[in-house]
Amino acid sequence: MAMQDGSYERLRAAGCADEVAYVQACLRLFFTPGASIGADHTDMPAPISAAPAISAQNVADIARLNKIAVFLLKALQRAPADAAPPELLGWLDGYRRRTMSMNAACIGDAIAIDRALRDRQVDFVFLKGPLQQHRLYGDHFMKPSGDVDILVAPAGFAKAREALRAIGYEVAGKSRSVWWVRFLGEQHMVREDGPRASTVDLHHRVQQPGSPSPRDIDGFLRRKRDVEVAGAAMPIISAADTLLLSSISVAKAFFNREPCAGYVCDVRASASRLSEAEQQTVLDHATEQGLADTLLLGLRAADVLLGAAGTLLSDRAARILARIDNADLFHMVIAPWLASLRWPQRRHVLWELCGREPVRYLAEAGWAASADLSRRIFERPVTAVELVPGDTIKIVGGAATHASER
Repeated sequence: MAMQDGSYERLRAAGCADEVAYVQACLRLFFTPGASIGADHTDMPAPISAAPAISAQNVADIARLNKIAVFLLKALQRAPADAAPPELLGWLDGYRRRTMSMNAACIGDAIAIDRALRDRQVDFVFLKGPLQQHRLYGDHFMKPSGDVDILVAPAGFAKAREALRAIGYEVAGKSRSVWWVRFLGEQHMVREDGPRASTVDLHHRVQQPGSPSPRDIDGFLRRKRDVEVAGAAMPIISAADTLLLSSISVAKAFFNREPCAGYVCDVRASASRLSEAEQQTVLDHATEQGLADTLLLGLRAADVLLGAAGTLLSDRAARILARIDNADLFHMVIAPWLASLRWPQRRHVLWELCGREPVRYLAEAGWAASADLSRRIFERPVTAVELVPGDTIKIVGGAATHASER
């Protein structure tokens, strides 16, 4: 994993089978309001029937690491009054309040950034964050967003960077290297704004080396759609691209062995909005981008975590990484810290996500090897991890591998 805090060791030592199953039951209740917290699910750990037996701290850690705390809160608001320990409900409510504050500031930053980039005639689109959350869930405050993610065409990267500099953003030192700009395809830009810092992740790629990349980045810009925010029309990626990008995030987390239930929820929320004809269109679109198997990995993860959807896409997804059984894949998604997990070698996963096409696989593997060499040359290793207030992690004396919603 790129970064860990003390929660990983605590959860690994505790095992937390009951807590993991309880979190899964809450997620299924969120997506299927008629489900029961005590329901059993084939091939999955059965959620416990007596919620007071669980550790509220462990459930909170699992929810925080997977970025699904607000999903649990909303599910438990529909559950019986004794479905959760009071201290868990209190923590979830506090998390929701912190998320609202963080995302409201993020929306304000996005409005200013939108204006600056339009003034400079930069073609761009917002990725992830509160705008996507509102499209998927009708709520801007489902997951905490500590920065604004923007995608531009590779040719427009320098122009976008200058436009952001004009309103006070500067490139963070750790992201100036060749590895960040060339291989990760992004830079962090920060503007000090009184007591808080505003951060932009400026992207010209949407996948890290080691996972298949989209063949046509500019297509995300061509297919963008506008949403209205505070009276302004702001560009976000299309519904099909939202599903694809969520699946890309699942694959990225899988390679990094990071918990990703929040991204899997986005996959389900995106896919559930599609008719059967639209599902076929999305699959064709993913195939054109060279990401059909990445899409299927995200869909299979959603079926394993949240229950099979019984759709065209679900039927296709059952074959991806078939050597990993459902129970192991479930834990790889929501509890990757477990010592008992038998992780496949990354090259085997890459082979499958490349559709077992030798030429594609060799190209992606070569790109990943070049990136690793560049990182060894240009990146200092992380020397310390320091916990700071607000459930964030601060890297001291080194560089992290990539940014994510905190």
